[in-house]
Amino acid sequence: MNMLVKSAEVECRGPLSRSGTRQPPIRAFMDDLTDTTARQGTSDDLDTWLSAVDKSGLPGKFKAWIYQHGILPHLLWPLLVYEVPITIVEGFERKISQFLRRWLGLPRSLSSTALFGHNTKLQLPCRGQDRTGRKWRAQEAVERAEESLCHSIRVGTVAIGRAGLGSNPKPSYSKASVKERRKLVQEEVRAEVEEACFSRMVGMSNQGAWTKWKHTAGRKITWAELWKVEPHHFKFLVQSVYDVLPSPANLFTRGLVDLPACQLCQKRGTLEHILSCCSKALGDGRYRWRHEQVLQAVADSICTGIINSKRQHLSKCTIAFIRAGEKPQPPRKTQGGLLATARDWQLLVDLGRQLRFPDIIVATTLRPDMVLMSGATKQVVLLELTVPWEDRMEEAKERKKAKYADLVAECRRNGWKARCEPIEVGCRGFAGQSLHRVLGLLGICGLHRQRAMKNIMEAAEKASRWLWLRRGDPCIVRYLDTSRGLITPGWVSRVRVSDVRPETPSDPGNITEDVSTT
Repeated sequence: MNMLVKSAEVECRGPLSRSGTRQPPIRAFMDDLTDTTARQGTSDDLDTWLSAVDKSGLPGKFKAWIYQHGILPHLLWPLLVYEVPITIVEGFERKISQFLRRWLGLPRSLSSTALFGHNTKLQLPCRGQDRTGRKWRAQEAVERAEESLCHSIRVGTVAIGRAGLGSNPKPSYSKASVKERRKLVQEEVRAEVEEACFSRMVGMSNQGAWTKWKHTAGRKITWAELWKVEPHHFKFLVQSVYDVLPSPANLFTRGLVDLPACQLCQKRGTLEHILSCCSKALGDGRYRWRHEQVLQAVADSICTGIINSKRQHLSKCTIAFIRAGEKPQPPRKTQGGLLATARDWQLLVDLGRQLRFPDIIVATTLRPDMVLMSGATKQVVLLELTVPWEDRMEEAKERKKAKYADLVAECRRNGWKARCEPIEVGCRGFAGQSLHRVLGLLGICGLHRQRAMKNIMEAAEKASRWLWLRRGDPCIVRYLDTSRGLITPGWVSRVRVSDVRPETPSDPGNITEDVSTT
């Protein structure tokens, strides 16, 4: 019986030698496991895969998706099994970055940290390779992570930013379970790698400027958003964040122009100057037009919140009595907010024509961007929008608060519950932390807040892109003339915003000019 079974087995032997005898299969298997052969095979496979995808004729974002979900998993396995020097791994990363920049339409000068970084202000969906190589030992990295976690136990709880002690609780490494300890160690190892990338970006004056955005919320682009976004919008967003757009200052640095002068005011034409600091652009009303585009989006979101708040019950302050011997029940979380405290909210917006502060509250010549008031409950909220350069958000907030401090105090003396809430949205489409807080204060939370912030950030980004494309056009004033009706007219509304939009010449979504650098 055993002879029959053996004869029925599939014969598996090694390669045929010159003498005519076949080598054992174990020898052939061991030859394939040598590190040198594996490294060369992996490099050849990577070249073949990238070249095949590059010649496929698919759109660039489809090619990037194929790399992420097709090439990268096949590449990570040999890097995990074999001992590959870190220099070869870095060579793989440079080769992959070269193809990704070409597929996504990004300039060659863009750093690879912008493509694969996890802690950057603008996170792309692409992911890089894991750390490996002879100069990087996993055991040593784990030991350093454990030492860092033990050191954090001795230090104790620390405050991060303006949050108080205990606002960001973290599980203690000494009290964590085995599964939680493994997770903490992995996070610490990743944080060490990201810290090294962050240190390299800090040394870059232009591409590392985002490291100074202390009061700006980050953005994460998913694959679903990458499918929907137009390629020219995506290019402008990435290039503006890392300051690799062909501004006069950047072109002068690369020796492509003779003078780094702005085409409007003849000052140094940096990206910051063109989008935020040009005196001629300010006089032409370019920045005011962008401000009104963002203000329109904010007003739309607040009016939607007013409509949704009318479907909720009025929030009442009640006292929960507890009998002797009973435990207090945790309070139920409600989606209330300030808008749920009244039914007669009125929203006044300074769009198109000058807004006049309600005389029933106080007589003043100041003109906030938005006034949200309720006569029944005698509440008034002053909302002041600023679209600054991302580095100056905190400065803009303090300036607006100081400007309206006396007006808020006078409203309170007249018996009104008044407050001033500045809102900052960066000119490149990055919302300040104040926008998230103000929407939550009004009761716009959850999915409604995510949609509102997305619409507001997209409005700022598209308006700045249009200003960038028209940076050298001296006849732009005729597009921004409010007397011709191209700016949304002002209104005073209780529940909704006017649906009038800018005409085609001033609509930044209709411009398809390429903004990539050479």
